[in-house]
Amino acid sequence: MTIQEILMRTEGEIRCGEHRKDETVGRAFCSDLMSDVLTLGCQDVLLVTGLANVQAIRTAEMADISYILFVRNKNITDEMVQLARENNMVLIQCKSSMFKVAGELFTAGLQPIY
Repeated sequence: MTIQEILMRTEGEIRCGEHRKDETVGRAFCSDLMSDVLTLGCQDVLLVTGLANVQAIRTAEMADISYILFVRNKNITDEMVQLARENNMVLIQCKSSMFKVAGELFTAGLQPIY
């Protein structure tokens, strides 16, 4: 699934990484617990989270995750965008709940990690 398709399915707004809209993501992982994210050992993952702070960006960096979707209408700060730009990440925000986003993306064919 491309980033553009994810944006359409979630009614999301891209805040960083606009130039990467045509890239494809194969799997997704939903979590607000960054310790769980650090256990993932795979790439090509969309992280879906409601934890909107710099720690989420740093955790994604450590886990080699380039795509993050923030749910529940969380505000992405300028500091988060700057750090994401430095790491060539895509940041998306949307108004929907994590549950709804996970269902929409799964129904559209995005696969879970587990």
